[in-house]
Amino acid sequence: MPLKSYGVLIAQAIGTRREGVKESPHYQIHLTDDQGTQYRAAVNVLSQQAPADLLYLVADDFRHPVTTRLEELPGGWNPLLPGPGGPNLDFVRGNLFDPAGLRTLPPDVAGPDNDLADLLDHYVRRAVDDPDARLYLFGARFGPEPHVKDKVFGFLPGNGVHDIHMNQGNSGRFIGDDGVWQDGGLLLRFPGQSRWVAIFLAFQSQSWHTDDTTGRPLDGVDGTRPEPGTRPLRIVAALVNPAGPAPQEKSVTLLNASPDPVDLTGWRLVARGGGGAPVPAAAPLGPGAWLTVPFADAARLGNHGGEITLLDAAGLKVHGVSYTAEQAAREGWTVVF
Repeated sequence: MPLKSYGVLIAQAIGTRREGVKESPHYQIHLTDDQGTQYRAAVNVLSQQAPADLLYLVADDFRHPVTTRLEELPGGWNPLLPGPGGPNLDFVRGNLFDPAGLRTLPPDVAGPDNDLADLLDHYVRRAVDDPDARLYLFGARFGPEPHVKDKVFGFLPGNGVHDIHMNQGNSGRFIGDDGVWQDGGLLLRFPGQSRWVAIFLAFQSQSWHTDDTTGRPLDGVDGTRPEPGTRPLRIVAALVNPAGPAPQEKSVTLLNASPDPVDLTGWRLVARGGGGAPVPAAAPLGPGAWLTVPFADAARLGNHGGEITLLDAAGLKVHGVSYTAEQAAREGWTVVF
């Protein structure tokens, strides 16, 4: 079953607390929304399953169409129904970041700037000090508990959000949390700088190839995180706003970065809305060669921002990219990834 109460909390950070080294430590954030309701965000910094250290990725200047969708939401708790098209997060399908860029950090060790709690504190304290900054915390709601004070910050009623991490591809006792379009994450918006910062967390035990309906690991498929530079095929560019009157031919360019030819028979490109295009496969794509694929379902490849995913013949994700409306605004220019 997916998370029962998935959504995003939009609020101002007013305090933090580190739990140090314990069985299941969290980085705790105290928040309040525009109506004065208080919340606590509990961010995992250690896994209960081996390997214990979490994977993390920080996008210090995050640019993705999801930010435009988030700007339309009111402050406070916003429940989100699973599925594409909304402001939901999905680490596998949403092309939010390249999982090859994830790194590990210990939860909390002596010394400055050397653990996950330090990293979170660096960004969240910036938001605490900026009265205009807002945190967007994706995960599962807990509370409100009218007669129970918050166990960390003491406000009443107890109320907040947790599961602020990848919520699919689980194993063991956590498999019941699996679902699609329900991943957690921490986004920070700094309006004065016109900047978004995104922090994504995952457990090393989670799979990166999951079922499109259940979010569970696919049987018989290697779901380990790709290592940097090991993907043979990559999406390197897209023409999403061609010059001239409609209808215009839009296209996506692929590059074979590997030293070996790749057979593209049965491969497809898909957009967020589900439309796509088959990849021509008259002959294997040679080492270092590129291929421009016409995107016949042009309406799915809009110039208001979107995501493009490359799937192999088995339907497994090979690579994915995203682009914003700002990147696609100049008519006739190709977006380069």
